[in-house]
Amino acid sequence: MKGQPLAWVLSAVLAGGVLGGVVQAEERPVIIGTGGETGIYYVAGQAICRFFNGAMGEQGRGCKAPASGGGVANVRGLRSGAFDFGLMQADHQFKALKGLAPFEAEGAMKDIRAVFSLQDEVFTLLARRDARIATLDDLQGKRVNLGNPGSGQRNTLEELMRVKGWDSTVFALAAELKPAEQASALGDNNIDAMTYFVGHPNGAIQEATTITDAVLVPIDGAVVDKLLAERPYYSQAKIPGGLYRGNDAATPSIGSKALLATTAKTDPQLVYQLVKAVFENFERFQRLHPTFAELKAEEMIEVGLSAPLHEGAVRYYKERGWLQ
Repeated sequence: MKGQPLAWVLSAVLAGGVLGGVVQAEERPVIIGTGGETGIYYVAGQAICRFFNGAMGEQGRGCKAPASGGGVANVRGLRSGAFDFGLMQADHQFKALKGLAPFEAEGAMKDIRAVFSLQDEVFTLLARRDARIATLDDLQGKRVNLGNPGSGQRNTLEELMRVKGWDSTVFALAAELKPAEQASALGDNNIDAMTYFVGHPNGAIQEATTITDAVLVPIDGAVVDKLLAERPYYSQAKIPGGLYRGNDAATPSIGSKALLATTAKTDPQLVYQLVKAVFENFERFQRLHPTFAELKAEEMIEVGLSAPLHEGAVRYYKERGWLQ
């Protein structure tokens, strides 16, 4: 560049920076926010990316599904643009859409969109048998893992606590462990009870009931009746008996659907290709986890959705004849 005017050099540098930024943006992989590595969100995200990458080949942007803080964190990742897609409970999508707690500070996220729903999820409270926790009320004075900030389990527990008029001071310890840390903490007697909002069977619950004598605690009674009356995105649910050692009877609780979400800003063609990749590998997807085995494709585009479908997903579903 010797001998070139300074203005020309600066223009070339700036232009190169802009073009470099464009190239970098185009090469950024599709990012799906999942959850802890022991959870079903992580399994689902990894599977979706695998099918998408297989369908798109070397010409695609690529897809990654890193572990994340869970549903609430995934909503915020969609809002900030850190994630292109995010797995979450249906109630979190509804709260984001309406700007309800825990998203009241950010306001209504009117551009959040549904892609498809997945498995039923159940709020799960597991306690050491020697902690003598038989009901939700028995958590008072105990060492309880609330869950990491941004997780679905924590948000739901806080909803139950609100109905009861509790705050975290009712517990002897209010831990903030991630899902992958809970089972060992329960087994090491560092906490009395752990919570999870998850589909069953689940690896972390399996681990916890294997390494220690632990019981599933019913979530029912007047507090649940009140919550269900106030919050239509929850429904009555049960954890089947016999899934975990020492827990032969079904355990009542509350539940919601898991779902994959995105925003209206996401390229319709990208959403179309991702949805197509999943449903053209649907039988393979169903074999990846026991909770996926009962999924029905036609129901996944309607049941449990708490925001409008993305236009790219609608296009594929119409092609399949699932939508008019």
